[in-house]
Amino acid sequence: MSKKKVKKDDGIDPNAWLATYGDMVTLLLTFFVMLYSMSSIDAMKFKSISSALQTVMKGQGGKSIMEYNMNNGDLPIAGKLVPNSSKESNREQIDMINNMKDLIAENNLDGIIDVKEDSRGFIFELKDKILFESGKSNLKSASLPALDTITDFIKELPNDIIIEGHTDNVPINNSKYKDNWELSAARAYTVNNYFTKIKGLDPTRFYPTFLGDNHPLVNNDTEENRAKNRRVNILIKRNDEIDEGDAE
Repeated sequence: MSKKKVKKDDGIDPNAWLATYGDMVTLLLTFFVMLYSMSSIDAMKFKSISSALQTVMKGQGGKSIMEYNMNNGDLPIAGKLVPNSSKESNREQIDMINNMKDLIAENNLDGIIDVKEDSRGFIFELKDKILFESGKSNLKSASLPALDTITDFIKELPNDIIIEGHTDNVPINNSKYKDNWELSAARAYTVNNYFTKIKGLDPTRFYPTFLGDNHPLVNNDTEENRAKNRRVNILIKRNDEIDEGDAE
């Protein structure tokens, strides 16, 4: 009687790869869900990326996930989509400065207002002699055209505005102000109130601050230098700005 040969099982499961594949898909899904929960996503671009992901996972042809993003000049998914380089940001900064300078020139305010930029934003710098009498915080009538010109510029912007009062280091002690801190505070509030109460700009955008003589532009060793240090800065904050000190 002949014995049937029993084929031995080689122990290899042809479907074993499905477990690994499933784990990979689950990890990918978890990763993208995590990114989405931490992000501020452009709805249209996220839809495009989602379609691309589905296409790739189904093994179909078409654009890759990276192509969907990079064709629009954007970095891949995570967070708020931003330009692929700093060129656009630099161009916006240059445009802002040029617009400010053009505004000053068009209104013949070159000798009254300086335009500057620092790490926090863009600055209209006004010398105190244009705005105030010595030791006082009441606005001169001659300063109003300059402030009105700045008003027309900043009222169209969404940015917050910081009003900085600065003095020189010469001590002051009169019947109204006992020191430079009080004088710089009064001047900052006066300019702030002109924008918000007289011109009607949104007061929640404005932050008056007084700095006394703590942030001079130059050494207070001559009258000319002290005059440079007596100023009011109208700082247009960058949208992503974090306070990092005084304007230079």
